[in-house]
Amino acid sequence: MLADDASKAALLARLRQVFGTERVVDQLTVGPVAAPPNWNEYLAKLVGPNLKLVSHGQLKVDGSAVSLRGDVASEPTRLQIATDLAASLNPNYTVNNGLRVAASEQSVLDAALANRIIEFESGKATLTDSGRAILDQMSVALLKLKDKKVELIGHTDNAGARASNLSLSQARAEAVKAYVTAKGIKAESIAVSGEGPDRPVADNRSADGRARNRRIEFKVVQ
Repeated sequence: MLADDASKAALLARLRQVFGTERVVDQLTVGPVAAPPNWNEYLAKLVGPNLKLVSHGQLKVDGSAVSLRGDVASEPTRLQIATDLAASLNPNYTVNNGLRVAASEQSVLDAALANRIIEFESGKATLTDSGRAILDQMSVALLKLKDKKVELIGHTDNAGARASNLSLSQARAEAVKAYVTAKGIKAESIAVSGEGPDRPVADNRSADGRARNRRIEFKVVQ
């Protein structure tokens, strides 16, 4: 939550400058909060190109407390990002470095999925032929991980009721689990969850954006 519309506009402009207009989804709100002196200036410094090195990340700024979590490729990168964040702030700010070095297993799954969308029949948890074809390849990748724990996270666009979307995203994640376990993946190594429309990666106002938001995420958790 931001203190005023000017702060919101400034932050959105900075995010779009760093990440590109198409990748920024505006879910910011304005409310009665108090900000430290020069807060907008420091916030702009926090949103820098280094954040693009973080995957599955979250930057949280609560007054003068800053926390960053997510995955990075190496330990030097993890330390450098945290050091740069701290250097951009004054001593009144505290930085909690929650970054972790991504497991190599995650890159196996990311490479297999290759930013493709596992498709389902409209409004259903029934896989399409193209969805099954992608999962055939994902099953091969999952077998390479042996007994590593993997979470399948279902996501939807924001069309329709949130409760229905949460249920649909859970059902689709369950359908993916059923498919890959039939291919030889141990059921106990797969966890599922559905987050509905709560974590968009694209703008829901366009058909392409909605299609990108309807996705299954594969995440190594152990």
